[in-house]
Amino acid sequence: MTIQQNEIQDAELKALLFRLELELMDPDVRKDREKVSALLAEEFREFGSSGRAWSRAAILDLLATEPWQSAPVVEEFEMQRIAMDAALVTYRTVRSQQATLRSSIWMLREGLWQMVFHQGTRMRG
Repeated sequence: MTIQQNEIQDAELKALLFRLELELMDPDVRKDREKVSALLAEEFREFGSSGRAWSRAAILDLLATEPWQSAPVVEEFEMQRIAMDAALVTYRTVRSQQATLRSSIWMLREGLWQMVFHQGTRMRG
């Protein structure tokens, strides 16, 4: 495989993971337990911007009742392939003038990309 082919595959993967991250921010998707379950791996863990650690089950319960009305603005989205079946994405979200740095690890499982880890860190000032 040539470097050019890797770059094309990486660009396609970056676009796919960007779309999946946006789906997880969509208020309608977030309330749909089945859709979110398909995107989060069984062993999913999150370290939230609140400082709290979340399990997959706790996140599914939280999102079902969350009052979000609109998705945040996403900036500086980057993707780094960790292995052929794993990738790290990093980006910043802005909502109500509060910026948060975010990172997610995605893994390819049975032909589907699923998030296994997510962390949010609020930016100061």
